[in-house]
Amino acid sequence: MTRMAQLAALAAACAAAGAGVASAADPLQPQEWFLAAVGADRATAPGPGVPLTIVDSGLDAAQPDFAGRPATAYLNAQTTTGPNENHGTEIASVAAAPANGTGIAGIYPQAALDVWDATPAPTGIQSQPAAAGIAAAPCPGVVNLSWGTTTIDPVVDQAIQAAERRGCLVVAAAGNLGDKGNPKVYPAADLHVLAVGSSDQSGAPAAFSSTGPWVDLLAPGVGIEVDTPLWRDPSGNVLADGTSFSAAIVSAAAAWVWTERPTLTAAQLFQLLRGSVVNGVLDIPTALAAPTPPNDPQEPNDTVAEAATQPTLKSRIAASLDATKDPRDLYRIVVRGRVRLTVTHGAVARIVARKGRIAYAEVTLARGVATARYVLRVTSG
Repeated sequence: MTRMAQLAALAAACAAAGAGVASAADPLQPQEWFLAAVGADRATAPGPGVPLTIVDSGLDAAQPDFAGRPATAYLNAQTTTGPNENHGTEIASVAAAPANGTGIAGIYPQAALDVWDATPAPTGIQSQPAAAGIAAAPCPGVVNLSWGTTTIDPVVDQAIQAAERRGCLVVAAAGNLGDKGNPKVYPAADLHVLAVGSSDQSGAPAAFSSTGPWVDLLAPGVGIEVDTPLWRDPSGNVLADGTSFSAAIVSAAAAWVWTERPTLTAAQLFQLLRGSVVNGVLDIPTALAAPTPPNDPQEPNDTVAEAATQPTLKSRIAASLDATKDPRDLYRIVVRGRVRLTVTHGAVARIVARKGRIAYAEVTLARGVATARYVLRVTSG
């Protein structure tokens, strides 16, 4: 039986049992203020569906909450006893700890959870293993990256772009440097990556959370009850702060919403989650009910290598731009003779390169415009 068939059978069994986010009373659930803060208590989470891949340190399968968890795939060998190797277990718990009467319940308790250990050495997340984990993620699906740096990592960037082309939504932690100069943090600040900052119990941005126009939404990240390996705490649970946990909450919510709304593309889900926040904070019921955003099937198409091909000599292209996460679109056009571009208000179009019958048309935002839904018309001959 394939994994998708196994998940379908498991989902049917869960539905028959009436499973939901609160189907079992986990002892620490009353302390999980973040569930109500994002509306997880006002909707019933589905059974396994769209896969959620966590690329982090390893998930400790011996942690009591995860022992025997169904719908869990360990994509590589997991190490969980080195310095900081509690992080992956804690992230997975916030996202998808099962409602099984033990520890906590995650945002999406029955998520189809895939985990990849990107910490082969005790020095933390490494570029090559992280990129391999992103490449291993099943797409369409959600990829959670609860880590980052203040410099762009080209190896990780290329893996993210490839995952996006395969139909995945990539979610990343915005970083905990808001009170330390507030630099951009990557990969959260990358194009098309959903960047998540932290909110506190009042719904305000957490003091430590990185901020800026590149941060797409907030989710709880202060005083978060998490499962942790027993070597770190014999109780199996601790309180944690950080945008890492905020990203995990959004990733789980994204997989939940996508499972309930399977016709969405990753680009539509990105816009839906950004656009359905309440006071800047993720709200799952609002995302479940919000109108479907216009599709932008050409994305990602920000570079010549990614340029979307338009094979006809006369094309009409509807797409969108965003100043922080999608400021430029490129199209590869088959042309004959002179090329004419016209674009609707809010955007600017021009030919940036041409060789023989292939031309590249660039569309950018007009001066002073933050977002635009545009129509580009191309004629040639």
